[in-house]
Amino acid sequence: MPTLRIAVRKFDPFESAIRLQVADFARAAGEDVGVELEPLELNDLHRRLIGGRGLADGSLDIAFLSTDWLAQAQAAGLIDDLTPHLARAPLPQFPQAWSPSLLGLQSFAGGFWGLPYHDGPACLIYRKDLLAAAGLEVPRTWEDFHAAARRLHAPQRGCYGTALALFPDGHNGFYDFCIQVWSRGGEPFGEGARPQLCTSAAAAALEFLRRLAGDAAAIAPGARDLDSVKAGLLFCEGKVALMANWFGFAALGERWEESRVKGRIGVAPLPRGPGPAAGAGGAARSVSLNVFWVLALASGSRRKDLAWSFMRHAATAPMDKLTTLEGAIGVRRSTWTDPEINRLIPFFHELETLHAHARELPLHPRLADISHAIDDLLAKATGTELPVPGLLREAQERIERIVR
Repeated sequence: MPTLRIAVRKFDPFESAIRLQVADFARAAGEDVGVELEPLELNDLHRRLIGGRGLADGSLDIAFLSTDWLAQAQAAGLIDDLTPHLARAPLPQFPQAWSPSLLGLQSFAGGFWGLPYHDGPACLIYRKDLLAAAGLEVPRTWEDFHAAARRLHAPQRGCYGTALALFPDGHNGFYDFCIQVWSRGGEPFGEGARPQLCTSAAAAALEFLRRLAGDAAAIAPGARDLDSVKAGLLFCEGKVALMANWFGFAALGERWEESRVKGRIGVAPLPRGPGPAAGAGGAARSVSLNVFWVLALASGSRRKDLAWSFMRHAATAPMDKLTTLEGAIGVRRSTWTDPEINRLIPFFHELETLHAHARELPLHPRLADISHAIDDLLAKATGTELPVPGLLREAQERIERIVR
């Protein structure tokens, strides 16, 4: 029996959805097809796929890749261009069934390097009941967000105001910093991922994160041990009043059997920085982040035709809906507007709106190294009292060396 070997970001909804999708693919194909999943945490997944060249050594057929890693994997010859496969066996309704924001990050170097699988832009997730009981409006600025977190912080009742995910995995801490800079009208990176950190917007962003991380009257303890998944689960367990995190955790709160917040969740665009709101450069604005997971075809796979056939099957409308029903976030517009999905998750249709505010990180083969440099910047900012301008200069110089 042929077996597909798939490396997966460790997350129960991913694992269950892929297993069901392979089983459905086998039924549709009328043949036995097995699956071997290799679930790994973020850093371990990156090391296995890219550092250890697991995508090229024949041990894998398909892998979950963050769009942050695509340029690095492509430059190292670890993944196959999907364009020839699309020409030979096209995807139905491609590309119009997907938002353009889910097709651009993997389109570079003359190829197409991954099929979107799971998405959900960064957004504000909040408890509608707690804000209403406190007479609070949905925060529109980061200062309002901090104030609301302090107002709703009630550890004696088992609920913290907010949570920061500062675990140094090159993920949420890096993303939060970029969002904070963007929302204050700044640009953390220029052309070719050149850092632009010695600015007033970057200083204000870092000062805000330092202040929030150090406020025991507003946030859950242990931010350095929280990644995005753990922070999201805290919210679903009813232990956080509001947070900036991925849309998928709001959806999980409506679907997870153990959720304590079902029916009480609201989502909104992320707050903006201080100052007058605007949509042009130099002014405060609400900004989200577009980073998503794709299925990539391993260059070392010995079953590429079978792997592509499965990837194509997983991208169909019924399978994308299944991804959502299992607790992840489907990527097709048909799923976003599906009546059943929106009965289960009343705010699911908001995805199209949230994508309108989404920005993208620079395309660079060493983006993972850049993200860890920002992780170290945040560790020093939140764990010491060293002056912010010096920390930013140090990070600026380190990232300049990386991109050179």
